[in-house]
Amino acid sequence: MAHWKIVLEYDGTDFSGWQLQPNGRTVQQELERSLQQITGSAVRVAGGGRTDAGVHARGQVATFSCEKALTPEELRRALNGVLPEDVVVHEATLIDDRFHARFSAVARNYEYTIAVGPTAIDRRTAWSCPYRLDADVLRRCADRVLGEHDFLSFAKVGSDVEHGRCIVTRSVWVMTDRRWVYQVRSNRFLYGMVRALVGTMVDMARGYRQEADWDAMMASNDRRKAGTAAPACGLCLVSIEY
Repeated sequence: MAHWKIVLEYDGTDFSGWQLQPNGRTVQQELERSLQQITGSAVRVAGGGRTDAGVHARGQVATFSCEKALTPEELRRALNGVLPEDVVVHEATLIDDRFHARFSAVARNYEYTIAVGPTAIDRRTAWSCPYRLDADVLRRCADRVLGEHDFLSFAKVGSDVEHGRCIVTRSVWVMTDRRWVYQVRSNRFLYGMVRALVGTMVDMARGYRQEADWDAMMASNDRRKAGTAAPACGLCLVSIEY
């Protein structure tokens, strides 16, 4: 039995997320279908990040085991030969069976992209935000995210987690004339956390919410106190660290 780690990229627009669902096309479903076609047997895949419907990935990681003898290059080429065009495998590596895509991770990196003004080419991968935003407010809000905090106010209602504490070691807006990109790194993320953070920061940067309310909002552990989640199209899982 060979144990594999693959690194893949996908356009999440036409997916109902990463995880298998009874109704809806998912990335895990496409991977498992392709692996069964290649190996001739059912293969269960574990993902390093459970991206939501419409969310993209440049550095998603998956692990699985199979009996068919393949070299890493043979597996990569075989997968790319049968996967749909919105999924691409960039790396395939043989691993120790103790390694797990999700549970061995020590940090994940996400980016959220806002297009400054309307966009046609990037409409699937950026939020064309209609509001005039205060860049200084966005930067100060990002600074407040740094460190260890309870982020339950930014988790989707009903999230099944033992606690909401995350340690955020990067939280910054990188701005150009046409793109504002929020970069965030943490040891863990709650379900819907990045989109809720971005939506709340945008609310404050457009003057819809008061920046001074941030600490009270976070301390409330109440999702209703935070802003509306930013659209899924702007979010991308950039990489997973081990």
